[in-house]
Amino acid sequence: MALFLGIDLGTSGVKAALFDETGALRASASVDYPLSRPRDGWAEQDPDVWWTSTVEAVSRVTAGGAEIESVGLSGQMHGLIMLDADGKVIRPAILWCDGRTGPQCAELTRRLGRERLIELSGNPALAGFTAGKILWVAEHEPESMARCRAILLPKDYIRFMLTGELATDAGDASGTNLLDIRTRRWSAELVEAAGVDPALLPPVLESCEIAGKVTRAAAGATGLREGTPVAAGSGDNACAAAGTGVVREGSAFTTLGTSGVVYAHTDAPRIDPSGRVHTFCSAVPGGWALMSCTLAAGASLKWFRANLCGEDYAAAKAAGKNVYALLDAKAAEVAPGAGGLIFLPYVSGERSPVLDERCRGVFFGLSAVHTKYDMLRALMEGVAFSQRQCLDILRSLGARADDMLACGGGASGLWRQMLADNYKLPVRGTLGESGAALGAALTGAVAAGIFPDLPSACDKCVTRGEATEPDPAAAAAYDKIFPIYEALYPALKDAFGALADYREAL
Repeated sequence: MALFLGIDLGTSGVKAALFDETGALRASASVDYPLSRPRDGWAEQDPDVWWTSTVEAVSRVTAGGAEIESVGLSGQMHGLIMLDADGKVIRPAILWCDGRTGPQCAELTRRLGRERLIELSGNPALAGFTAGKILWVAEHEPESMARCRAILLPKDYIRFMLTGELATDAGDASGTNLLDIRTRRWSAELVEAAGVDPALLPPVLESCEIAGKVTRAAAGATGLREGTPVAAGSGDNACAAAGTGVVREGSAFTTLGTSGVVYAHTDAPRIDPSGRVHTFCSAVPGGWALMSCTLAAGASLKWFRANLCGEDYAAAKAAGKNVYALLDAKAAEVAPGAGGLIFLPYVSGERSPVLDERCRGVFFGLSAVHTKYDMLRALMEGVAFSQRQCLDILRSLGARADDMLACGGGASGLWRQMLADNYKLPVRGTLGESGAALGAALTGAVAAGIFPDLPSACDKCVTRGEATEPDPAAAAAYDKIFPIYEALYPALKDAFGALADYREAL
């Protein structure tokens, strides 16, 4: 039976997972790495740490001597990797959750016009996207720009190290503000407006095309067979869609990882002229996606756990339990609505449904009667409210969500119930291994000819789980508090800006 490997390069770590033709997981390994925040709002990582971590993860998976037919890649989107003439990394990668490029995004918008920018790229100029990062480096680190001979996205650096080939895919490239969303090719107009030398940009392929083959050096490092085909793959969300079977019109998923995403597959490019949500190419040729991104979903919970839950962490460790499972149980003891406490999950700024890198997190309505676990429940509900707000926008643009899946480390248990209650939809998980690693592996399997196309691969390899049904009483409670949640950002917008001015003056 054919085996195929998926590599998912995340923000907190890399995962290598080996699957067979039924989608069954045969082996997996993960390696974590740190996130650097040199300044408030900045986020960077070392691409060479990505590579050494990938080598370690893949080596563990291949240690049994399995004959692997193909490799597919998934990864965090929007990051900027710059290589010199020798293929060496020039500076740390600037990540998707980095908010430093507001002025550069404003300049790009001025040069092209907001309407034309969204018409071409499917998105406004966003602080997290790649084009603004290139402008920032050109302005603040001209020596780095002068040395640059190639620009890559995160997962494409891993493929470069595996194959020696420079390439990207339409899905990942559509998160750069440089791709024409309709033609699925670099836009000369966008590239010129950004002042980017087109020679620095890699060829754009479809996700299931072969983008290179494993070199002898990479084979020696990883245990893969020399000449193994490596697919173009895609960004983490497009691969998560494939890994949960969201590859046809009417299907959608919500993922709660570091960020929170609502993703709906469409057969036509549907663009939000207001730029509240994103339009990307999907991993399916001729397919697109409407997608939102709440920057700090699981990241908000991680912050809460790290700073306010030391006793819970110690108790969980003593009991041999996962601290997040313990926190989930504590939050479940609090009634829906958290006693009138509301959380805005803007601890890293925000992309969807409000585009504002200067806003910050808020607990609203805090009183002396509230406990730490009321705050925890409010935090989880705030993340769920954000996903609800985003889904409402996707639906207003014509996307359908007849079939809602959930994936990501946070999209289970209480959080999945909150999603079902807010969406008023059954929310299903998947059985077995799913998500971005499987989706990445499936792009490789299609590239190697194991399956004829991605939808067929999903039909064979993705198994749906039971649905979490909405709770009418909880849904009614959320219907009362959700309008208050929606009103908070407009009321606080000017105050967020004034506070950002204060921070920047420090």
